[in-house]
Amino acid sequence: MTPQEYQEKPNISRDALSPGLYLTATPIGNAQDITLRALHVLRQADIVLCEDTRVTSKLLAIHKIDTKLSPYHDHNAAKVRPAIVKQLAAGASVCLISDAGMPLISDPGYRLVDDARENDIAVTVVPGASAVMAAVALSGQPCDQFFFAGFLPPKRGQRQSALQALDAVPSSLVIFESPHRLGDTLADMADLWPGRSASVCRELTKRFEEIVVADLAALADRYGSEKVKGEIVIVVGLPLEKPALDTEEIDALLHEQLQNLSVKDAVHLVASTTGVARKSVYDRALVLKKSSD
Repeated sequence: MTPQEYQEKPNISRDALSPGLYLTATPIGNAQDITLRALHVLRQADIVLCEDTRVTSKLLAIHKIDTKLSPYHDHNAAKVRPAIVKQLAAGASVCLISDAGMPLISDPGYRLVDDARENDIAVTVVPGASAVMAAVALSGQPCDQFFFAGFLPPKRGQRQSALQALDAVPSSLVIFESPHRLGDTLADMADLWPGRSASVCRELTKRFEEIVVADLAALADRYGSEKVKGEIVIVVGLPLEKPALDTEEIDALLHEQLQNLSVKDAVHLVASTTGVARKSVYDRALVLKKSSD
């Protein structure tokens, strides 16, 4: 559709919105990556719910939109949701957005959708830009199927447990991460999945967009020392075919290493050398340690 055709279609460009909740995608970086339908909804809505009014104000200013903004985020959602549902029930048109991309994807909102539906309020999606889909497309990793894991826990022990739970997923993995935890997360991944390919996708659609593809150990080495900024998506490729666990061989290697190393270091060395899953090696190490005590 050309800009002229868009302007000539009143049902798209000028008609008031029907009452209801509109889940509307916004750009993940480049302000031009917004759909004509999203602009219409943002202009015509009675109110726009957003995570950070400062961020959304900049986007709306670029497109000369002056719709009223109201904050809706993890910290105030439970408090303000009843009033929003009341507005919707009274016939308001409410647009819900996140700071970037599709709302509800690692962002608050699903409880508002549930409450709206429980009150017979129409819920409409206005799709568009998504960091998940952009990263998968650019990553170079197999993308016929993938698992989106969102953000991992910030604490190392909990993060490692979360990664171990993903070990059995037979597809590529898509994970959001903050720049100051990137190196540590990649190191944990490299420890658990030696030799596995991955892509670090940073600042997607922005001026300094960066896509780095390598095995997890190389990525961990690079980002362990390099300080980065911006929004980051990690796409981990398919799991490698793991060697069968030869218990006698693993036990022999562990016995040798445990003479001089801690359990943690011995497990890391044996897992890295053999390609056997770290958890399997760790379980054998505990058995050996217990039998020797």
